[in-house]
Amino acid sequence: MKKISLPIIASLLILSSCGKKEEQAPVQGPAPFAVKEIVLQDATVYQEFTANLEGQQNIEIRPKVSGFIQKVYVDEGQMVKKGQLLFKLETQMLNQDASAAKAMVSAAQVEVDRLKPLVDRNIISNVQLATAKAKLAQAKSAYGSIAANIGYGTIYSPVNGVIGSLPFKEGSLVSPTAEIPMTTVSDTKIVRAYFSMNEKQVLYFNRTFKGSTTAEKLKATPPVSLILVDNSEYNQKGKIATMNGLVNSTTGTTEFRADFTNPEGLLRSGSSGIIRLPIVQSNVILVPQVAVFEVQGKQIIYAVEQGNKVKSRIIETNGTSGLDYIVTNGLAAGDVVVIEGASKLKDDMEIVPQPTKNEVIANTATTTATATKTTTKK
Repeated sequence: MKKISLPIIASLLILSSCGKKEEQAPVQGPAPFAVKEIVLQDATVYQEFTANLEGQQNIEIRPKVSGFIQKVYVDEGQMVKKGQLLFKLETQMLNQDASAAKAMVSAAQVEVDRLKPLVDRNIISNVQLATAKAKLAQAKSAYGSIAANIGYGTIYSPVNGVIGSLPFKEGSLVSPTAEIPMTTVSDTKIVRAYFSMNEKQVLYFNRTFKGSTTAEKLKATPPVSLILVDNSEYNQKGKIATMNGLVNSTTGTTEFRADFTNPEGLLRSGSSGIIRLPIVQSNVILVPQVAVFEVQGKQIIYAVEQGNKVKSRIIETNGTSGLDYIVTNGLAAGDVVVIEGASKLKDDMEIVPQPTKNEVIANTATTTATATKTTTKK
């Protein structure tokens, strides 16, 4: 009997084992991928503009007469009412002038009283009395002017509002010609957000919102949101109230104004924010952003074609709505696209499509939109 060495037996066993494994390994078929059929939808997108906030009234407080500040009755940031006392100026010199002017009035009145009976008895002519009366009127006018200047030394708030900075302290000399005001009173019950659009944006605005006049177009605009500096959304909606009729030749922009109520005093004059204007686009194509990938700056998505084979397509987009891209070119209604696992695909690869209902995707988009303030309507 012929003997077989142990190494040969081991090799035969290994080969036999490998053969069994190869026989047992199943042949892999097409993998399942989630897909979506393209349908036309309405989407709300947002245009954003940097805005500067101002109170509906920002009134600079300036003295009408020169003088030293005797007393400051308010503090920075204080709420004041219309007619509330703000400043008191030193008027001692004016008081002395007023006393002298009042004495002149009394002297002129005495002269008129002395001449009147003489004219009545035809002792003197009426011309002398008329001259005396003119001097009396002149004296009264001078006294009235000085008295008014004394009154100007007491400064009151012209409106309800918030006190701004106080650059001048007690003892400071102020005058009507000073470069900076004594303070500013801002009425912030209504806060105005000023923002600008370039010529292209204005043209799109005019085409989007219907109306033959600017007033009609502004009336057709939806409420706008205000994004604060901490990226939170202000809890009151605003309305675009005005649109400048001219384009600034230097900047090429047109200024708009949106008004917001400020019941809690959260907004302050001089601060900034972002105006978010919603615009509805009808019958657009939406695809999930996760389904799109970029190659050399081009956006690509996989479409399912005949025989369930996928083919890459270059698409063009114009903004986003929630977690979806708005596709303007490359897809049409009725196309089927892969919405998950695009990184695992290559052209002409066969898959098993797993249809995803548009309603489910729309609901998901709406939920996300609520979180991001971008909505999609089915």
